[in-house]
Amino acid sequence: MLDHPTDNLTKRQIWWLAIRPRTLPASTSGVVVGTAVALMEGKFQWIPALSALAVALLLQIASNLANDVFDFERGSDTSERVGPVRVTAARLLTPSQVKTGLAWVVAIAALIGLYLALQTGWLVLAIGAAAIISAILYTGGPYPLGYHGFGDLFVFLFFGLAAVTGTYYVQAGSTSLAAWLLAIPIGLLVVNLLVVNNLRDIHTDAKVGKHTLAVRMGVGNTKINYLIWLFLAYLSIPIYILLKIIPAWSMLTWLSIPEAYRVTKIVLAREGRALNPALAGTGRLALIFALLFLAAVLLGFFL
Repeated sequence: MLDHPTDNLTKRQIWWLAIRPRTLPASTSGVVVGTAVALMEGKFQWIPALSALAVALLLQIASNLANDVFDFERGSDTSERVGPVRVTAARLLTPSQVKTGLAWVVAIAALIGLYLALQTGWLVLAIGAAAIISAILYTGGPYPLGYHGFGDLFVFLFFGLAAVTGTYYVQAGSTSLAAWLLAIPIGLLVVNLLVVNNLRDIHTDAKVGKHTLAVRMGVGNTKINYLIWLFLAYLSIPIYILLKIIPAWSMLTWLSIPEAYRVTKIVLAREGRALNPALAGTGRLALIFALLFLAAVLLGFFL
């Protein structure tokens, strides 16, 4: 059964479903934190920052489209699926149409990446190419990462480390210790988005041979996994403050703890389709955390 009515949808509405907008905070959060670090260290440049945001969003959309079509072709999206509607499985778009859309998204991301590479160096293009390839290989190719338990590592590397340090790099032309360290908590929060996704799908994934980390760990351990990443993300902030890497105002990020508590209650108490609100909530939590860190940096300038 699908979560959304699909009758009488326009093409625009169908493509909106395909890009899965509720997942986009995952890519936005890392860029916000990377930009905040650049601002904190006097390296902020708005055109590279916006370009990095565009690339991050496009890569997230590319990953979503690739998952949609390749999961369908591998037979993973069955009638038992409990997640949001997949447009290929729902016959709203053909595999060819989704792949064409994927190609356009990748091409636009590559063009923006080329601009950033011309401005800051070819390392940016190499990282972007690796991100694009990994996004496609997550569910596509002969050894799909998501089917062998490597999805969490992929998300942490590209939506955490690469997003934060890459955003900082295109503005500063170098990396910094603060950028690398701040990539860790935001990366963990974004990984939790995948943890919830795979927890929700744990039984259906197991049936079709999709061996996510959640399938390998089981329901109970996956819920503990969610708590551990959440705890480490919040613990990192006072540690960085004590090490004088970030300003004391960074404790503002802890204002997101009530939201974290609300989402965690859902994760611990529910399974299957009932976890869908926690999926959106976890993505929202990562973005709130990132925006509060940006607010802390701005307050540091004015107070």
